[in-house]
Amino acid sequence: MIEVWAPRAQRVRVRTGTAAAAGGGAVEATSTPGSRAGTEVELARAGDGWWRADLTLADGERYGFVVDEGELRPDPRSRRQPDGVHAASAAVDTARFAWTDDAWTGRQLADGLIYELHLGTFTPEGTLDAAIDKLPHLVELGVSHIELLPVNGFNGTWNWGYDGVLWYTVHEAYGGPAAYARFVDAAHAAGLAVLQDVVYNHLGPSGNYLPEFGPYLREGSRNTWGDSVNLDEPAVRAYIVENALQWLRDFHVDGLRLDAVHALHDEQPVHILQEMAEAVDALSAHVGRPLTLIAESDMNDPTLILPREAAGYGLTAQWSDDWHHAVHVALTGETVGYYADFAASDALSKVWTRGFFHDGTYSSFRGRTHGHPVPTQTPTWRLVTFAQDHDQIGNRAAGDRLSQTLSADRLAVAAVLTLTAPGTPMLFMGEEWAASTPWQFFTSHPEDWLGDAVRTGRTAEFAEMGWDESLVPDPQDPATFERSRLDWSEVARGDHARILALYRDLARLRAERPELTDPASAHLSAEDLDPDAAPDARRFLLGRGAVRIAVNLTAEPWDVAVDAGEALLLSTVATAVEGGAVRVAAESAVVLGPPLG
Repeated sequence: MIEVWAPRAQRVRVRTGTAAAAGGGAVEATSTPGSRAGTEVELARAGDGWWRADLTLADGERYGFVVDEGELRPDPRSRRQPDGVHAASAAVDTARFAWTDDAWTGRQLADGLIYELHLGTFTPEGTLDAAIDKLPHLVELGVSHIELLPVNGFNGTWNWGYDGVLWYTVHEAYGGPAAYARFVDAAHAAGLAVLQDVVYNHLGPSGNYLPEFGPYLREGSRNTWGDSVNLDEPAVRAYIVENALQWLRDFHVDGLRLDAVHALHDEQPVHILQEMAEAVDALSAHVGRPLTLIAESDMNDPTLILPREAAGYGLTAQWSDDWHHAVHVALTGETVGYYADFAASDALSKVWTRGFFHDGTYSSFRGRTHGHPVPTQTPTWRLVTFAQDHDQIGNRAAGDRLSQTLSADRLAVAAVLTLTAPGTPMLFMGEEWAASTPWQFFTSHPEDWLGDAVRTGRTAEFAEMGWDESLVPDPQDPATFERSRLDWSEVARGDHARILALYRDLARLRAERPELTDPASAHLSAEDLDPDAAPDARRFLLGRGAVRIAVNLTAEPWDVAVDAGEALLLSTVATAVEGGAVRVAAESAVVLGPPLG
C-alpha cells in the first residue's frame, strides 16, 4: 500500500521506476503497477484528505507523486533522496537491515554525559561510517549519549541541518539511511545511546513541497525561521508524531532533541509536545528501554519537564541556556546582549542551585519579566547544561570557540564547571581537547538568490548587533565549511592533550562519586566570595553534598580550608593539601570530598 495526504488535490498519481528517477517524461497511465520502466498509478481518495493505491515498492525503487497536473515531487514521508530533495524518492525497507543490538537495554539520562556532534565536520570524511571509527574516543572520554545534529534532507551538500525539508530522510552525503542504521547499531555495541536532533518548528527554504500536498504550514503565521507549522491540522500533528516514532522504532534511536519548541504555535487542548511524549512513553514500554525527549526552549518554563500528573508535558529534559550564559560570563567577562544580566553577582550561584537565573525576574534583553521557577522536587538532571554548544559557538560572528579566546587554565575551569554541574552535562565536539578550529555558520545553497540572501542577511544581522562585518565569514564559501572541520591531529599535542586528560578524569570522577549525579537540589550549595569584583574575576565555593568545588578566576592564589574527612579529589593545576588547606592557584579549580575508595 502506498499513500499520501493531499486534501486539496483533485487528482494524485504515483510515478515509479525509471520515469520517476528521470523526473518526468512520457509514461503509461494505468491503474495497475504494470511495467516499472515508466508507470503512473492513479491513487484513489480514501477520506480525510488521504489518497491510496494498492502498490508495493521494492527496496531502492524510485518513485514520486504528481499532484493534479504538477511536476513530480518527492514523497513527504520519503526515507531516502539519492539525487537530492528536488528529485524522486527511493523506497527503503528498514526491515532489511541486520541489527545486532537485540541485547541493548538503553541508557537512562539521569547519569548521562551527552556529546553533541555535526556529522559533516566531525571527521575529515563527514560521513556516518567515518564517525563509527571515532566511537572508541567517545567511550574513553566517558560519554553515554551521542547527540547528532539534524540529518534530514536539505538542499545542497553541507549545512548545519536546520534547513531540512524532508524530515523522514537521512542526508545522502552522510551515507543515507543504511549508514545511519549502521551507526546506531555500532554505537549500541559500544555502549553508547544515540539522540537525534529534530526540527518540527519550520521547514527550509529550498525543496519544501509540502504546501503543494496540503496545509502543512499555517497561513499568515511566521516564526524566526519561516512559516509556522500548522498544528491545528490533525494530519500534520500525526506527521510529526509518526516521524518521532520512526527514529525511535525503525532506526533504534534512544531519544530526540526537539529544536526550538518555543516556536511551536499550538492552540489545541493537548499540546503537540505532550502528545508526542505520550506516544514515546507508550513505545518505550513496548520496546523495554528508556526513550528520551529533550526540548530546546528559551521559555524557562518547567511545564515542559513536569510529569503529566502535575499538569506538565512529561518530556525527559530541557536545555538550560541560563547555565551557559552564567558560565560564559564568569569565564570571559563578556556582557553584551543577552549576557548583560548574567554579570550579576549571584548569576552562577543561582543557576547552580536553582537551575534558571530568569525564573520570573526581569530580563533586560527581552525588556520584560521572564521564566518560572523550577520546583525544588524536580531532579536536577532534567536540565541539560553546557559551556559550549553548536548555537552558542556558531551564532557568534566568527564562530569562535572558548579555546580561541581563553587560556588553557580557564578552559580547564570550564571543564570542571561543566562536569561537576547539577544538570546533565553536554559537550560540543572538540571541546574535550580545546579544539582550535572554529565552528562557523555554513550553507551550500545551489540557488544563487538564496545564497545571496543568506550571505546578506547574516552580515546585516551582526552589523545590527555591533559586530565588525569583516569578521563574518561568507556562509556560502566552501572554505567556511572546511575551516569548521575538527583537526584530530591536535588531540595528542600540548595543551590539547592536557585538556583531554582532564575531561577524562572529570568524567571518571563523576561516575565514581554519587554526589555528582545526585538529583536532589536540596543537596546543592553555592557562594560567590567576590560579589563586587568584575564578573570574570571572582571566586566560588560550590557544593554537591559532601563534594565541594572551589573555583578561582582571580589573578591571585587562594587558600581553601580542607575539612576533616576531606581529600583533594582533583585539581586543574598541581597542588596539595598542606597545613589543613589547599592552595587554589590563579585561574584554576579544585574538587574536594571524602577520599575515594
